[in-house]
Amino acid sequence: MSALLSLENISVSYGRIQAVRDVSVSIEPGRIVTIIGPNGAGKTTLMQAAMGLLPSIGAMRFDGADLANIDVETRVERGMCLVPERRELFHDMSVEDNLTLGAYSRRANVEIRRDLDEVFDRFPRLRERRRQMAGTLSGGERQMLALGRALMAKPRLLLLDEPSLGLAPLIVREIFHTIASLRSLGISILLVEQNARAALETADYGYVLETGQVTQQGNASDLIGDPKLIAAYLGGH
Repeated sequence: MSALLSLENISVSYGRIQAVRDVSVSIEPGRIVTIIGPNGAGKTTLMQAAMGLLPSIGAMRFDGADLANIDVETRVERGMCLVPERRELFHDMSVEDNLTLGAYSRRANVEIRRDLDEVFDRFPRLRERRRQMAGTLSGGERQMLALGRALMAKPRLLLLDEPSLGLAPLIVREIFHTIASLRSLGISILLVEQNARAALETADYGYVLETGQVTQQGNASDLIGDPKLIAAYLGGH
C-alpha cells in the first residue's frame, strides 16, 4: 500500500541549531502512526514542518503529490489537518462557532450541518455546551473541541500534537479511545505524544525520535515490549 504521507530525509533548523536531521516517516491510509521520544527531541518541529508551518529540507508527498511550495491552507484543502499542542481555540467564541470555523474551506452548508451533528454525537458534552464560550471549558472539553473542529475540515490525515497534555487520566483514556475510533472513518493519524505507552497501545506503527533523529521504528506492538523503550519511556513491565 502506498503512503498517504511520506516524509523523506527531512531536516529543520532554527538558525544554526538543527532540530531535526534526515528524518523519514511514512503513513499509510487508515493507519495510526506515533512518534515518541523525550522532550526537545524534535517531535513537534517535525509535525509543524509536515504541515508547512516551518521551512524544511527534504521531500514531502501527500497522496503522491509533492508538497513543495504548497501553503498551509492548501494542505488543509487537500485533507491535512493539525491539532496543535495548545489547541489554539477561539476562547471568546462559542463551542458551535469554533466547530463551524473548522469547515471554513468548505461550501456545502447542508453537509456542514450534518457533520456538525456527527461531531456532537461523538462528543455529547460539546452538544451540551454548544452555546458556551470555549474559554470556559475544562481541559478535556477543550481537547474534544479541538478534535471536533479538525474533523469538521473532513481530513484524510490528522496530525495530533500531544493530545493528552495536561489532562486527567480518565480523560486521557477517553481521548485515546476517540483517536482509535477514527480508524472507522478511514482517517489516518500522525500522533506525537509524550505518553508513550498510551500512544503505542493506540498506534499501528511507531518511531522513536531522539535529538532530532529516528533511533528506532517498528510495529507498535513490538516497540511496546522492547526492554530499552520500557526502561526509557514506558515504565514498569
